Amino acid sequence: MMIFPWAPRFSRFLSLSFQALIPVAAGAFLLGACSEARLLVHAIKTIPAKESKLEGTYKVGKPYEVNGVWYYPAVNYEYDETGIASWYGPNFHGKPTANGEIFDMNEVSAAHKTLPLPSKVQVTNLENGRSIIVRINDRGPFVNGRILDTSRKTAQLLGFEKKGTSKVRVEILSDESRVMALQATPSQETIKGVRVAAAPREAITSETLPPPGTMSDALPEGRSVTITAETAGDTAASYPQAKAALAKSEEREITYATVKPTHIYIQAGAFANLANAYKLQDRLAPIGQAQILQTWTDARPFYRVRFGPIENVEKADALLDSIINAGYKDVRLVLIE
Repeated sequence: MMIFPWAPRFSRFLSLSFQALIPVAAGAFLLGACSEARLLVHAIKTIPAKESKLEGTYKVGKPYEVNGVWYYPAVNYEYDETGIASWYGPNFHGKPTANGEIFDMNEVSAAHKTLPLPSKVQVTNLENGRSIIVRINDRGPFVNGRILDTSRKTAQLLGFEKKGTSKVRVEILSDESRVMALQATPSQETIKGVRVAAAPREAITSETLPPPGTMSDALPEGRSVTITAETAGDTAASYPQAKAALAKSEEREITYATVKPTHIYIQAGAFANLANAYKLQDRLAPIGQAQILQTWTDARPFYRVRFGPIENVEKADALLDSIINAGYKDVRLVLIE
């Protein structure tokens, strides 16, 4: 058997090298383990954050003022309105909404001036018939002539993202909105056959001044509004069905509705006295030629002072701003078939 003189030194070298590698390997193992631990902790922290986007509080809210205009939030399960919708996105993405949720412009949601937060509404684009169910979780829009401000995703689904605005119909889904109120306010939830109040029952009355020079008999329409908050609960028998309807509404399904052509008008006032309608028409003459249209309410004639039809939203915006800047802040944009 041949013995090499360098074998003992080589054996000792291997032994020392192996011993030196032990702490390195252990360190690598621990480093890897720590990295996995940190990754796991990070995942645990981030997953609830993703889920917490919809953990805002239920909110009706007190009357508030923006740019000199007062708004009166209220529970209204009969809400059904047509008007102009716009959309908002990058400047608000990732920021809290009015009820504490985190706004995601890539989710289906919208802002409304007075409906409870959150609420569910059916939004129909009156220009192409597209219709989707939308979650209301923010306040706005505070631009003249707008009734709804949607997220970018909502605008994309409804088909007006590139255009920027669209004629829409907004209808509240009462059962789904009631369930949302129950889920967001568990301390007020009573399902065992007892009706639940998710908002104060007091009547809220708002009254705004008529345009300069108008008479005191101006119609309540757009001027003096009385809203009584309804209960936001339902009986135990109907709760499961309403909850199922809410789950169904989360599917983001696009449907198509038959829509009729609508025209844009601006209503400057409405009166029980024809003479007052003529006075307002005369005062608005420097801005444009307004029409006086007669209608009947409770067997009484009323006279509406309106501009239109107006060709498009851009021209309506310009005319609306001119009327408001002249001191008539209660004018509003309306859609007429």
